[in-house]
Amino acid sequence: MEKFTKILETIDGYVWGIPLIVLIMAVGIFLTFRLRLLQIFHLPKALKFMFQNENGGKGEISSFAALCTALSATIGTGNIVGVATAIGVLSGGPGALLWMWIAALLGMATKFSEGFLAIKYRRMDADGHVCGGPFYYIEYGMGKKWKWLAKVFAFFGACVGLFGIGTFSQVNGISSAVQAFFDPKKEHTVNIFGTDYTWAVIISGLLITIFAALVIIGGIKRISSVSQVVVPFMAVVYIVACLSLIVINIQRLPHAVALIFEQAFSFKAVAGGSLPTMFIAIQKGVARGIFSNESGLGSAPIAAAAAQTKEPVRQGLVSMCGTFIDTIIVCTMTGLAIVMMGSYEAINPVTGKPFEGVEVTNHAFQNGFSFLPSMIPAFILMVCLVFFAFTTILGWNYYGERCMEYLFNSNMKVVMVYRYLYILAVFIGPYMTVSAVWTIADIFNGLMALPNLIALLALSGVISKDTRRYVAKYSRAKRINKLVRA
Repeated sequence: MEKFTKILETIDGYVWGIPLIVLIMAVGIFLTFRLRLLQIFHLPKALKFMFQNENGGKGEISSFAALCTALSATIGTGNIVGVATAIGVLSGGPGALLWMWIAALLGMATKFSEGFLAIKYRRMDADGHVCGGPFYYIEYGMGKKWKWLAKVFAFFGACVGLFGIGTFSQVNGISSAVQAFFDPKKEHTVNIFGTDYTWAVIISGLLITIFAALVIIGGIKRISSVSQVVVPFMAVVYIVACLSLIVINIQRLPHAVALIFEQAFSFKAVAGGSLPTMFIAIQKGVARGIFSNESGLGSAPIAAAAAQTKEPVRQGLVSMCGTFIDTIIVCTMTGLAIVMMGSYEAINPVTGKPFEGVEVTNHAFQNGFSFLPSMIPAFILMVCLVFFAFTTILGWNYYGERCMEYLFNSNMKVVMVYRYLYILAVFIGPYMTVSAVWTIADIFNGLMALPNLIALLALSGVISKDTRRYVAKYSRAKRINKLVRA
């Protein structure tokens, strides 16, 4: 397994090397300026549209439900485990959080563009079934000669769901959190294929598989129904918990913020002959940021295409809110808690090594709420992670199925086979090692992003032109309404 992990890390180093990071950031910068800083100046409007469903729009689910479905796929272990992995002492350090913010700010322009194109180029059959996403705006926006690129995206998208974000990393995060709460010392184990696993891991993995299967079989409407309830509730619970930790330990906040900025631009590792810490911080921050909010990957527009709307720009603004909520708010809460409590460099007293994954965030919660019985903060974190990861499993199944539907020309038998393979991947997820899980996810993320980024650049003229027209029309209507009220 160690050799396999090293091979994966080598591949990951090439996929998530300087070229892809530069490309993702460059596309975000290009779209930001071509859209005239839309993600900053029109954020209030976007947040308003998020809760205000459009009348008369065609689609399968409301705009809010589409956003919740997209958020169900983004707010997951990336917000809790991924952030901890990015800023750990052996990774990018606290400085990675700043680059996560920068990637998210630029990613908001990218996410807007994806949501816009999803509506503009979607297809709807006679039964009202909506088909949309990057494969459709590549094929119908860029032209039929680019259909091969759409197929490439669909293939990698299906793989990301099956082997990356959707299954292994999520259920692995769930089982790790459950084990950390119920059996942190690994006292109750059973040997499976020569490896000891705790009963907490086995039971939690089995339960998640059963519940996921029950929802997945119901399709997009059941997934969106569950997401509309679970995602907003758990996001509020987690944000309140993190804010409480920050307020209680407010005296640590100035030092934590200073440390984030200081280490984001640190070159101190150069003398030691290793990569500059600044580059590692950028790499980990951007990679984990993209893993968490998925801006540029092309996943969110698959859900956005199902929204009941007739205005692409409006849905683009709603989609943009996903990145803001996911990274600027939720990931920031996790990152600040970890840096403030020094958990990113804490040592596990049992193993003598730095804490890994969810253990880092758990350490921050334990120390941040030290006046409470240790069971309470650990339980809150476990519940949040379980539900976040569970909804991500559901959302990515929908994405993966739509990719397979496009790849095999709506052959639902193939889609059903994918569905059952997906459930099987959820079942075996707890038994994958942490390092291998995240490395696999990173590789497929990067490969999936490439076709989508090419399409965003190719269609940026269409995005810019229609957006300017909509903004001008909206501004005129607003002025007229003010005159009428006056």
